[in-house]
Amino acid sequence: MNILALKCDQPEVKISLYRDGQLVKDTSWLADRSLAKNLNKKIDEILQNNNSSIDQLSGLIFFKGPGSFTGLRIGAAVFNTMAYSLNIPIVGETGDSWLTNGLKNLEDGKNEKIILPFYGSEAHITQAKK
Repeated sequence: MNILALKCDQPEVKISLYRDGQLVKDTSWLADRSLAKNLNKKIDEILQNNNSSIDQLSGLIFFKGPGSFTGLRIGAAVFNTMAYSLNIPIVGETGDSWLTNGLKNLEDGKNEKIILPFYGSEAHITQAKK
């Protein structure tokens, strides 16, 4: 059972790969404004460098926030798309125990199907001009 976890609420992004409940690899990088450009590449790298592939994933864990509006939106879009296209479960968590809780929820058979980010406050969107 290969599980991929993503935390992209800050400029430093973290991806973790678990196999049979054990951490195989943690990797992080300063994505800042290049998350959309590099996220898929980083996912491929962690999988390939640890003798795995995307079609071997059996679940996804996503840190829902609070955090960066854009970072969470990008990460949620990528992970929701992966869960849908691979037909695998996805769970979203918050707080310091997000990984532990996510692993437990997947082990218990939970599947949110679509995760929605939690930003921590209302989005500050500029009002449209007439």
